[in-house]
Amino acid sequence: MKAKTLKANRVNVVTLGCSKNLFDSEVLLGQLKANGMEAFHESSENIEVVVVNTCGFIDKAKEESIQTILKYAQAKVDGQIEKVYVTGCLSERYKDELKAEIPEVDAWFGTRDLPRLLKTLKANYKKELLGERLLTTPAHFAYLKISEGCDRPCSFCAIPLMRGKHRSTPIEDLVKQAESLAAQGTKELLLIAQDSTYYGLDLYKKRNLNELLRALSEVDGIEWIRLHYAFPTGFPEDVLDEMAANPKICNYLDMPLQHASDAMLKSMRRGTTLERTNRLLKLCREKVPGIALRTTMIVGYPGETQEDFDTLCRFVEENRFERLGVFTYSHEENTHAALLNDDVPQEVKEERAAQLMEIQERISSEIQEAKIGTVQKVLIDKYENGFFVGRTEADSPEVDCEVLIESGDQDYLRMGDFAQVRITDAEAFDLFAEICSE
Repeated sequence: MKAKTLKANRVNVVTLGCSKNLFDSEVLLGQLKANGMEAFHESSENIEVVVVNTCGFIDKAKEESIQTILKYAQAKVDGQIEKVYVTGCLSERYKDELKAEIPEVDAWFGTRDLPRLLKTLKANYKKELLGERLLTTPAHFAYLKISEGCDRPCSFCAIPLMRGKHRSTPIEDLVKQAESLAAQGTKELLLIAQDSTYYGLDLYKKRNLNELLRALSEVDGIEWIRLHYAFPTGFPEDVLDEMAANPKICNYLDMPLQHASDAMLKSMRRGTTLERTNRLLKLCREKVPGIALRTTMIVGYPGETQEDFDTLCRFVEENRFERLGVFTYSHEENTHAALLNDDVPQEVKEERAAQLMEIQERISSEIQEAKIGTVQKVLIDKYENGFFVGRTEADSPEVDCEVLIESGDQDYLRMGDFAQVRITDAEAFDLFAEICSE
């Protein structure tokens, strides 16, 4: 059965996976809008043309992407939509296999196929719109992708297979993007990349992240700049100096460490050791007092013994990360680790992940409770269920803690406002506060 009304200029973009995928979807939406087309992000309506931007990082993400593709493929069969296109990491990596398995999809595109995708959608790729996007986040914060791809040899990671080699975006282009975002009301930039600390090596023959931070902080209207996905090996220490000296750079660092056991770090091809990692973390806290450190860990990697896991638990206990997430290891084809025997049973992986998160929840609770009575600057993200909901400098959207401020008769805050609040209560992953009186 055919869809009753077909409008070739209406496109619904559905995004799966990380903030880097969201950035790519926003660029696609911006290009479509510039071509005079109606572009929607994750609309609940039956828009005639659907583009699914997929994730191919780990098993759960791949499964979610495939289920989403199947959902829209069935909607096409049922006549609810006319066309289904698939792009992103999963499509880049498994295009041929998926094409055979899901013939209802009209075309498949990789991570670097934006011009071809636009042509298929009967839109022209407008080079003059480099960096222009249609934001899907609230206007007051936006992700800024500073580079694409990755040159790191991590054994477990398929990102280089899907995203290619590291390619930095020039500082002047990123500043123009930041100026455009600021003109739209953006106050917080969230810097993202596969490896942000590698920034500049390809363009400037040196790690140039600190200069980028300085240049972005000079953009009028930008008040917070938050750094994500810093690789620990070869970490540029001048970034810490800039963070300590520059009030616009949030005292926040997202540094995925993945493990602490020397045996695991070596097998993972991380290029570091437990001793060097501890030294770097100590340096971060010494140079930037009060810094909020966020990290992620992998449990159940091939060959991980109980001793390796115990080392990881002690490491987390001793370093008391403000934020921490855990992944269970996922065997990925064509990676170096895929040659190893995936010998840790799934139930053991799950048990270790739960145990590590129990440790982190206790640490997080203690850190949160220590904030009771303090005054914090928060950025208001939304109003929900009788509370203004915001974030401190120590918190990134979606993944970190929120501050809930009960709205009184006289209190009024707008989304995107900064406010001074006093913390009145705390839970492991949330804070409660009241607006400070003048």
